[in-house]
Amino acid sequence: MAFQIVLNLIIAFVWMFLNNAWNGVGFLTGYLLGLLLIGSMRRFFPHRLYIVRVWAIIKLIALLFKELVRASIEVIRQIVKPKLDIRPGIFTYQTQLSSDWEVTLLCLLISLTPGSLPLEISGNQRKLFIHALDIKDEQKMSDDIKNTFEKAIMEVTR
Repeated sequence: MAFQIVLNLIIAFVWMFLNNAWNGVGFLTGYLLGLLLIGSMRRFFPHRLYIVRVWAIIKLIALLFKELVRASIEVIRQIVKPKLDIRPGIFTYQTQLSSDWEVTLLCLLISLTPGSLPLEISGNQRKLFIHALDIKDEQKMSDDIKNTFEKAIMEVTR
């Protein structure tokens, strides 16, 4: 992946040199041309295109902001209500992530969204014990984590 990035940057600078256009537009044109060249020769690279991983990272960050806003609104809604209608509790979440980095990132994303906090990770790193502000349906909460954060992390790392 690093080789693809360096190659793309070299193509962009060579394009700027050949066109004698040392500005942002010349660099951007060369960079996009490099992406097209690398994309057309992707079968010669052992890994997938780096731009796919960059796009997955951008989607993960956008997902984090979306979930952060959604969870914050839900917490504010619970705070503003005259009568608390919450059922706090702890539930177990079974993850498919395998590496330390993936599980750590999942825990960070869960703890950044208001109303939930990972308390402990099991010894085999497959179970997370998560405290939630309002547990209406444990299975739905597990499915939400699996279909949002875990899926996005797997797109980035695999």
